[in-house]
Order: sequence, then C-alpha cells, then structure tokens
Amino acid sequence: MPNLNSSDAETAKQGTIPCELDQLSTAFGKQDVTPEARQSRIRSLFQSIAGRYDLMNDLMSGGMHRLWKTRFVSRVANLPEGPIVDIAGGTGDIAALLLKRFSDRPITVLDPSSNMLAVAKERLGETCSYLEAQAEDWPAESNSVAGATLSFGLRNFTQPTQAFTELGRVLKPGGRLHILEFSQPDPWLAPLYRLYSRMVIPAIGALVTGNRGAYSYLVESISGFPSIEVVSDALERSGLKVVHTEKVLFGIAAIHIAEKPDVS
Repeated sequence: MPNLNSSDAETAKQGTIPCELDQLSTAFGKQDVTPEARQSRIRSLFQSIAGRYDLMNDLMSGGMHRLWKTRFVSRVANLPEGPIVDIAGGTGDIAALLLKRFSDRPITVLDPSSNMLAVAKERLGETCSYLEAQAEDWPAESNSVAGATLSFGLRNFTQPTQAFTELGRVLKPGGRLHILEFSQPDPWLAPLYRLYSRMVIPAIGALVTGNRGAYSYLVESISGFPSIEVVSDALERSGLKVVHTEKVLFGIAAIHIAEKPDVS
C-alpha cells in the first residue's frame, strides 16, 4: 500500500487525495484526451480487432497468457452462493475456464464491445449469458453477485475507481473481485520487457490485423499501468478489502483478490 501518514490516510478516505489509478481517465496511450474520447476510442479499437484478438494474445505472449489465466481462475474460491460475472470478458476465454470449475453457477460475460461479445457467443453458445455494458455502470441489483473476474481489462477502464465502487455495490457481502492485469516488472526484467513491447508487439499487430496503431495503444497502456500497490489502494478506497496479491512472471502481471466486507 502507498506510504501515507495518518493525516494523509484520513484525507484519502475522504476522497480529496486523487487516486493514481484514475489518471487513466484522460489518457489514450501517450495522448491526453477527454474521458469521453478515451472511452469511444477504446471501444472502437476492440470492435476492430475482436476477430483476431485471441490469436494476437497467443502470438504476443507465446501462449503464456493461457497459463496465466488458468492460474488466475484457480484462485477463484471461497465465494458465497450465487452467480459469477466476468467483467470486460471479451471473447469468453475466462468464462470458458469458469464454466469448467463452476458448472452449477450462472456465468455472465460483460463487455462494452458487441464484436467481442459476438466472439464469446460463438465460443460458448447458451452455456452462459451476455451483457453489453460498461463496468462503471451496469444493470444489476445490489448484493446480487457472488464473484467477479476481470482479466486484462482494468487498464482499459475510463473510471477505474467508479467501476470498483459499482462492483462493491453489486457484490454480495463476502463476495470477491478477482483481477489479473499487467503490472510493473521487476527492475532486472523491465528494460528487456520494454524493448520487446515497443518493437515486437506492434509489428505483430500490424502483420496479423493490419492495425499497428491499435497495438501501439495496447503497448502504451501496459507500460504506463500502475503498480500492485496503486491498484490495491484504489480497491481499498472503494470499500473493498484486499485479501490477496500475487506477482505473475516477475511482476509482468499481477493478481488481486478483494472482498466485500460483511458488515452484518
């Protein structure tokens, strides 16, 4: 967690110290934009690359993202009874893993991109439900969701802390939010990782999808994403309690698990 003194900590709780994670709201890669423009551009980007998104993830990570996601879903446990929602669920790969572990629970894929959801529907059919919506504001009853997963989608949110607050609203007491997202790699790895990200990933994107710009944005969004401590801070500010953090591959990615307190 960030190193705040007692007076700073109290001020942070009152919301007057800006959350570092919300600096994403006016950034599109290295460009400064309005929150509305950011949201529109990101949605357009994913609409355009949906058909080859899974292939690109395989090529960019050498297939390792599949191992990371399997590890991530294995951490989903200790949930109250009820449904699970995969936030920014994209093409449905996380939902497919959830269905194997929780075949007795309703699973919903939530994503703002209709084209990404179309790929998920083709993959999963009627085994789960689908909702085209933003995580910051989606139609769900309070205290109605047992668990939520969010895999490599947080950095594309326009208002991350608002999304966390909304998830806190819809989760049941004792319900859990599980996040897998890129993070800041260990210092010895960072220079090599930055070189690979800046040189190789956009080139692969241009070759496979014809959209080098889209993958340039994705690289910039990865390299500029905050540390484990910043994400933990944002979760705690929203009223969720961080119960677990975990580095993945020397900090290239990180897992967070946050729980909605049972105040009864």
